Amino acid sequence: MNNRTVDRCDYNVGEYINNRYRVSQTLGEGSFGKVYRVTDSASKDYALKLLRLWEVPPEIRKPLMERFEMEFKTGQIDCDYLVRSLDYGTVGGNPYIVMEYCSGGDLTPYLGSGSSKIPLICQQILIGLHALHTRGKVHRDLKPENVLFKSNGIAALTDFGIAGDRNKRMTERNIFGKPNQIFGTYAYMPPEQVNRMRGEATVLPTTDIFSFGVLAFQLLTGSLPFGELSSHNELALYQKRGKNGDWNRQKLTQLKHREQWQQLFAGCLNPDFKKRFQSVQEVLEHLPAISQVPMERGYCLPQTVNGFCIRIMQGEEYGKIYQLSELIKYGNRILTIGRERDNLLHITEQQSAYISRHHCTIETNPATDKWIIRDGQWQKELKLWQESSNGTYVNSTQVTKQGHILKIGDIISIGDVKMRFENY
Repeated sequence: MNNRTVDRCDYNVGEYINNRYRVSQTLGEGSFGKVYRVTDSASKDYALKLLRLWEVPPEIRKPLMERFEMEFKTGQIDCDYLVRSLDYGTVGGNPYIVMEYCSGGDLTPYLGSGSSKIPLICQQILIGLHALHTRGKVHRDLKPENVLFKSNGIAALTDFGIAGDRNKRMTERNIFGKPNQIFGTYAYMPPEQVNRMRGEATVLPTTDIFSFGVLAFQLLTGSLPFGELSSHNELALYQKRGKNGDWNRQKLTQLKHREQWQQLFAGCLNPDFKKRFQSVQEVLEHLPAISQVPMERGYCLPQTVNGFCIRIMQGEEYGKIYQLSELIKYGNRILTIGRERDNLLHITEQQSAYISRHHCTIETNPATDKWIIRDGQWQKELKLWQESSNGTYVNSTQVTKQGHILKIGDIISIGDVKMRFENY
C-alpha cells in the first residue's frame, strides 16, 4: 500500500460512493478524513467515514490503514451503547467504514443543561465502556463529540480510531479532528496520559474512567473540573490542578445527590491511576440510583473442554491464540512471554518497544488447574528475578513477581498489547 497510487475521491451531495451509497450531507471533516451522511438503495441513512489516503504521506499509510481497520473491528462489538460498524470497503484505493447514523446529535447540548436524563446518560456511557474494556479495548478519547444519540434516544460511544492505541503525537490522536478539537481533548486526559513516564506506558481502563469523570462533571455543572480551558495559556494550570487532584468541589453544592456525586468524582478523578476506581462496575456502584439499565452481557466464553489459552485482543497479532494447555504438555510448566524469540510466547511488537525482551511468565499447577501470571522472568546469567520495564497488568491491577491468579475473561496488558485469558 505504501507505493500504491490512490485516487482522489471527493464527493458532493447527490453523488454515489462505490455506486452504493448516495451522499446526502457532509457531517465532518479533518486532516485526513471525511464523514458523510449517506443513503442506500432502500433510502436508509448511514454515516460513512472515508480515509483520504491520497493526502497521507506514503510512509504512514500502512499503519494508518491498520488502525482504520481496527476501528471497524472495534465497531463490530455487539452492544447497544456503541455505534455499530456495518460495512468496510475501498473506493479508488481509499478505505471507508459504514456505520449506524445517529440522528440525535452529540452530547454537547446536555452540558450543564440540568436535564433529568443526565444520570441515565452517564449509565449508558459506562455500559458502553464496559463492553469495550471486556474486549481488551480502551477508548482513550472520551469527550462530548464522541457520544452520539441514536434515533431511539440511547447514548452510544463512537470514534474508536485510537481505541487501545498509543498516543505518540497529539496530532495523530484523531485523524478526523481539526486542531481546536485535538487541543480540546487535553481536558479529558488523565495525568499519566499527558506526562507519560517510561513506567506508565501501558494504557488501562482507568484512562477511560478519568475521562468519564471529567465528562460527567461537565454534564452536571457545565464546567470542566479543573478550571477554564479555552486557550493554550490556561493549559499548564489546568493540567497542574489535574495532577494535584484539585477539582472544583464547590460546583456540586446545589446538586441533588451531592454526596454520591462527590464520591463518584473522588474515585474517577484521582490523579493516581492505582488509587482511581479500577473498573466500570465500581463507578456504576457510586452512580446515584436511577431506573436500572440492564448491563450488556459480556462476551460469552465457552465452557472448558480442552484447556486454557490467551487471545490477542489488541496488537499487531490481533486474533492470534496461544493454547497454554498444549504448551505445558511438553514439560513447560513455566511459560515465558516477551519480544525476544527465545520466549515460549514470542509477542510481535514492531511499531513500538514497550514490551520487555523477557516481560513476564505464566505458570500452572496441574493439580489445582490454577494459572498464575508474574511480572518479569528469572535471569540465569544474573541469578536474579528481573522485572519488566513497563509493568504487567491484569485488568487495571499491576502484577508483581509474587503473581496473580488468572480468572476467565481477565485482560492482560503488556505495553500496547492486550490479551484475554480464555478457555476452549
